[in-house]
Amino acid sequence: MITVQSAIKPLISEEQIAARVAELGKQIRQDYGDKNILLVGVLKGAAVFLSDLLRAIDGEVDYDFVAISSYGNGTKSSGVVRILKDLDESPIGRHVLIVEDIVDSGLTLQFLLENMRMHRTASVKVCALLDKVARRVVDVPIDYTGFEVPDVFVVGYGMDYAGLYRNLPYIGVLGE
Repeated sequence: MITVQSAIKPLISEEQIAARVAELGKQIRQDYGDKNILLVGVLKGAAVFLSDLLRAIDGEVDYDFVAISSYGNGTKSSGVVRILKDLDESPIGRHVLIVEDIVDSGLTLQFLLENMRMHRTASVKVCALLDKVARRVVDVPIDYTGFEVPDVFVVGYGMDYAGLYRNLPYIGVLGE
């Protein structure tokens, strides 16, 4: 088994994440005014980010989760998007903010955006903690970005490799 000490190189610190999440929360509330926002987190990776972001947004905020997979247990997106869990809350007429841990190829986000628009939402925007522009296959809008990252496989702060490392309080680069 890979040990954390030998396999993970820190990329974004716990302090940097906390500061950026606070900034994003303020910006989101400013942009939405007093509207009730439905945060839609993409499981499992975005759960930690959504939890912190939820607390950083003042006013009326609700949340729900979808589970969509395009990775399996690999380090590269397979390009095949599968819905594993759909929303419990109805997004019809709601101001939806999709919360992603990382946007990489854009295929999963494109699929989710199309799905949300079919539900006749009042609006749909995207907040991604990480944006890996170098891997983009389809052009997708990201309204709120935490950090841009290089083309490396990242773990921590909810993101994993084969189920491991989600519990790291920082974001690191997975080594060989």
